[in-house]
Amino acid sequence: MLPDDTEIARLYAYPATDRPWVRSNFVTTLDGAAHAADGRSGSLGGDVDTHVFGILRSLADVVVVGAGTARAEGYGPADVPIAVVSRRLDIPERLVVPGQLVITTADAPAVELARLRDVDVIALGTGTIDWPAVLAELGRRGLDKVLCEGGPSLHGDLVDLDLVDELCLTIAPVLSSGDAPRIAHGPTAVDRPMTRGHVLDVDGVLLTRWLRDRA
Repeated sequence: MLPDDTEIARLYAYPATDRPWVRSNFVTTLDGAAHAADGRSGSLGGDVDTHVFGILRSLADVVVVGAGTARAEGYGPADVPIAVVSRRLDIPERLVVPGQLVITTADAPAVELARLRDVDVIALGTGTIDWPAVLAELGRRGLDKVLCEGGPSLHGDLVDLDLVDELCLTIAPVLSSGDAPRIAHGPTAVDRPMTRGHVLDVDGVLLTRWLRDRA
């Protein structure tokens, strides 16, 4: 049975820190697929995952998501600020609105920057996004509770840089096979020890929280 919303919020409360805290939130199948057969992650975890997804968003100051994931999952403006990540600035049209946050590099395409003249652009790093600098900038804006919703390449970058403080992972009781990506991938394999925060079993759907072990 899923706890009530007050208890869920307590279980997933952000810790008090003096820096931005990066939480990632993903759902996978039992065999590690990051999306369902329809190519979307939102259809994997059912109502349970969708409910917790909403609460995790309500606890965050900003949601960070790759442009590809935003497009595939149909992202639009939300109650919590959405920061769309793209080096090429291929931002979905529904998110090209005044005040929309976009994270890119300092050498992003000038033509696309002009298209986004009403958008709030954080452009840091050359060739690749300077994520420590981006997080510092989010902190200066008071956006300390960061929620990363993917996709796997963005998540892989953050894991590679050891910037993920915790992972909230829903495991759906499904085997899928196929060639779906994992929740994080990149060119370099790393080892980032994690400590279990909690595991909730709700009708076979496992809601887990894992904290980065920095001891």
